[in-house]
Amino acid sequence: MAGDRQQEIPSEAGTPRRRVLAAAALAPMLLGAAAPARALPFGAAGADSSGLVKPVHTALSDWRGVARALGRTGDMKRKVMYHTGLPRRDLLVVSRGVVVKPALALGSHVSFVRYADGSTLLMGDVVVTEEELQDFIDVLHEHRIEQTAIHKHLLSQTPDIWWVHVHAHSHHPVALARGLRAAFDRTGTPPALPSMPEQPVDLDTRGIDAALGVKGSVDDDGIYKCIFVRRETITDGHLVLPPGLGSTSAFNFQALGGGRAAVSGDCAMIAKEVKDVLVALRGAGAALVELHNHGLTDKPHLFFTHFWAVGDGVRLARALRPAVDATNVVPAAG
Repeated sequence: MAGDRQQEIPSEAGTPRRRVLAAAALAPMLLGAAAPARALPFGAAGADSSGLVKPVHTALSDWRGVARALGRTGDMKRKVMYHTGLPRRDLLVVSRGVVVKPALALGSHVSFVRYADGSTLLMGDVVVTEEELQDFIDVLHEHRIEQTAIHKHLLSQTPDIWWVHVHAHSHHPVALARGLRAAFDRTGTPPALPSMPEQPVDLDTRGIDAALGVKGSVDDDGIYKCIFVRRETITDGHLVLPPGLGSTSAFNFQALGGGRAAVSGDCAMIAKEVKDVLVALRGAGAALVELHNHGLTDKPHLFFTHFWAVGDGVRLARALRPAVDATNVVPAAG
């Protein structure tokens, strides 16, 4: 029988072949080349008794190779997320008569998280023009970086802008970063600028904080940001997501003068919360832009709605508070 003949072959007969295969596998490492990104199987080493793998703390020094590959330096969020912002400062975008500052709704960003099994998760949200969209996606495909959402944050914008959520899981974060860089190079995404001093904001930020029940912060563009995270533990496959990674509710205020603001926001919801949030947003006079998912395998499965509103900043914050209260969120930690 064929099975009997296989048993008669001495184990040494396969040794040279195994050596050749091993040498071939090691060759990229010996030459300093990063292996291509690829999807990893579930149930990897490092999982806890429930089969879940948790993120581990890292420092900026752990991500030097990623920073070099991306061509810019990021920062650490909550000691577990290596975050890099790539705002589209090259674009002049107008939505409903408002010139949109990059930090209001044009802030591409990508985050890398290291896990207990030694793997790395990449997640991000990238701003591209409609002309850039297809080439950008094609390059992501070449580097095995997935797209989990393609959608809009703004209504009636010129030029036409799209937002692409990127996702990958690999043992080779530098390869992921190189793939991202190749895709970004197909767009007009500009190089990083040095951080600017915090700008004064022509808004009653204390009033906004009190109305929403959160302590906001000002970014380089003078955008006032109020961020919430889901209370639940969110997982992506067998990976536990750090609080805020792909699961934030964000209320961004751009001052328009005289206490007025344009608000571009995003609410993270589970299915049973969606109806109440949409009703609350419309009750606040907000225009609904999108209802969609950011992830494919997250649990609980999250939905997101993007919205737009213009008016007195504090009054808008008060009107938007029911949308916050309709979801299971808490203010984000620093």
